[in-house]
Amino acid sequence: MSITKAYAAYDAASPLRDFELERRAPGPHDVQIEILYCGVCHSDIHQVRNEWGGSIYPMVPGHEIVGRVTAVGAHVKKFKVGDLAGVGCLVDSCRECPKCREGLEQYCENGSVGTYNAYERDGKTVTYGGYSKQIVTTEDFVLKVSEKLDLKAVAPLLCAGVTTWSPLRHWKVGKGHKVGVLGLGGLGHMAVKFAASFGAEVTMLSHSPSKEADAKRLGAHRFALTSNPDILSQLTGYFDFIINTVSAPHDYGTYLNLLNTNGVMICVGAPPEPAQVAVFSLIMQRRSIAGSLIGGIPETQEMLDYCAEHDIVADVELIDIRDINNAYERMMRGDVKYRFVIDLATL
Repeated sequence: MSITKAYAAYDAASPLRDFELERRAPGPHDVQIEILYCGVCHSDIHQVRNEWGGSIYPMVPGHEIVGRVTAVGAHVKKFKVGDLAGVGCLVDSCRECPKCREGLEQYCENGSVGTYNAYERDGKTVTYGGYSKQIVTTEDFVLKVSEKLDLKAVAPLLCAGVTTWSPLRHWKVGKGHKVGVLGLGGLGHMAVKFAASFGAEVTMLSHSPSKEADAKRLGAHRFALTSNPDILSQLTGYFDFIINTVSAPHDYGTYLNLLNTNGVMICVGAPPEPAQVAVFSLIMQRRSIAGSLIGGIPETQEMLDYCAEHDIVADVELIDIRDINNAYERMMRGDVKYRFVIDLATL
């Protein structure tokens, strides 16, 4: 066991503050990582504030973790001390069910283990995330990180990146497809980068005219102001896919009508309230509304390798750990371009 400095939420209402936790000594199959950077995900806020229910306190958030390996177990084969490595949203699963054997650990039939705010497979040990100085994780859930890329900008790929990569790859989005990306935030900016990189025509759908220049800088070919009914009317039936990244309550029907026949709206944002969908907006053009959850370990590694090859990272703003509470408030206002990343040297 080792005592590790961290930042934690002690309840749903109080500011995050200093905390100490115990990390296990690395076992035969474990990798110990000194955390250098950790991205700040909107789901951190949802869970810290218990908006999804079931929050476990004290809670150390953070599942976009990158750092350097400081110790490995005797049977570890893929990592050595000094390697760069990452940990995403999961730290374990049953590894035996059909989903796990397929590399879709996020859908584990026996329950995957979240990097924080979860219980290990023993059912009693709480997991603590990346707002901390180090983490110990089984080798099977550690990702290789390239030395080629800006490490702090790699961190958000472990959630925001793979959350958009996974559905784009699953639906084989690419050249010849028209893709709308709803919402330009942490998820949206990665969806734009990936969809454009895959050869699709990308349109940013946003209610903020100030985001047009950034959307096009990120790779969007078109920009549509969603607060303008005339513009939306012109896009009726236009898209093959819409990547919906919005995590606040909104009208799904407005955007479903922008889909062509057989079009799919893929929801990766998670609003705290149930979606309201008129069935006729689906059946009249055989449209679908679907969801996608993060990504499995193999596809996360595939994404990281692709990003290293194509020089793709997140747009980030580096912050001191002591600015995290202010960062949460700024995120709620949409005041970040496009992902906060904590410099753990400040802890």
